[in-house]
Amino acid sequence: MLDVRDLFKNDYVGKEITVNGWIRNHRKQKEFGFIDFNDGTFFENLQIVYDNSLKNFDDIQKLHIGSAITAKGVLVKSEGKQDFELKASNIILLGDCPDDYPLQSKGRPTREFLREIAYLRPRTNLFKAVFRVRSVAAYAIHKFFQEKDYVYVHTPIITANDGEGAGQMFQVTTLDLDRVAKNGEVDYNKDFFNKKVGLAVTGQLEGETFALAYKRIYTFGPTFRAENSNTKTHASEFWMIEPEMAFCDLDGDMDVMEEMLKFVVKYVLEHCKEEMEFFDSYVEKGLLNKLNKLINSNFVRIDHEEVIKILKEAPVKWEFTPEYGEDIAREHEKYITEYFDGPVFIKNWPKDIKAFYMKQNDDGKTVAAVDLEVPSAGELIGGSQREENYDKLLERIRELGMKEEDFDWYLKLRKFGGCVHSGFGMGFERLLIYLTGVDNIRDVIPYPRTPGNCDF
Repeated sequence: MLDVRDLFKNDYVGKEITVNGWIRNHRKQKEFGFIDFNDGTFFENLQIVYDNSLKNFDDIQKLHIGSAITAKGVLVKSEGKQDFELKASNIILLGDCPDDYPLQSKGRPTREFLREIAYLRPRTNLFKAVFRVRSVAAYAIHKFFQEKDYVYVHTPIITANDGEGAGQMFQVTTLDLDRVAKNGEVDYNKDFFNKKVGLAVTGQLEGETFALAYKRIYTFGPTFRAENSNTKTHASEFWMIEPEMAFCDLDGDMDVMEEMLKFVVKYVLEHCKEEMEFFDSYVEKGLLNKLNKLINSNFVRIDHEEVIKILKEAPVKWEFTPEYGEDIAREHEKYITEYFDGPVFIKNWPKDIKAFYMKQNDDGKTVAAVDLEVPSAGELIGGSQREENYDKLLERIRELGMKEEDFDWYLKLRKFGGCVHSGFGMGFERLLIYLTGVDNIRDVIPYPRTPGNCDF
């Protein structure tokens, strides 16, 4: 038994083979027929040719799109567009598919419709390509860090800590919510963990504990945000890559970001050629040029203050006026990557708009934080040097009105052999949007979780 991938990667012409898979299209003539066949192992279809010399010819003619079959025959050179085809000597139905199968050959279903039948999306060309790239990109990320001797750490999914300080956590409880609602008060001492807990928004804080033992670690797992947001770039459940490095400052942090991103992009281009050519042709024209340009770019490094200066002097009428001490908008991100004609690290951000754990700079106004902006996508990665000074970190926690007792263990890391350390976070789905040109996060994750949507 062979995979379709084997046929495209090796020479089997003239040999008898057997394959298992599904009918993608079926064109029937009076005395012969053509089946577009795919088994999921390769992006391209295998054409199967059969004629009325087969004993079960009439039954084969009745086979529906979507049906699972076994096909046996000789692989021969083709006179059509494809290099070869299977001249069938036997075709056996393994699993029938009715006429109301939603993915017929006529017409192209919308992405919105396909989300309603997400369990069938991988059978379409677009999503077959998307999820193959997702798999290969995930492997590339692990490969990059593993080859550099990073320790892979599984940080907790259930936690009592909101690492971002945003308060947008999904609550986890075993309490009877109907009874709680009637009583009006919640006694968390009676809950499973004897305290209020939720789904993790980040694994960073726990990751730091391991970085200060192993020197270099990374996490790669699901994270959750209870944001009531229905944008193309936000989801309630997504995957994050979060490395943490001891004895590494902000410059070292940016070095790792750039090297990792270039490695992953290059790996996907090399190992998903057919899928990436499909995206370039049908999803985002110029995608391959964009990605190859990134691989060969020198990423610019510039302070946030200088970025604001450039934006203020730009001959552009902004929808949102750029201001010192404030975040930058999507239109600003787009402009600054076009201004430098490539990826840009924006570093040393205003302290008041960044998280509590970031290293405070000597100016008292900024922190050693960095965002990586890439052309056509905007922010892709965010990171920082972490605050290693116990007193400054404690002061910042108090300043923001956070509970000291919740971060006692985190503070103690600064007492017990603390050192300069840095890290970053990259949303995996945002990377996939950039890699594929598919512009909606709902279409790069198998089963998207967004406000009001938790099907399948």
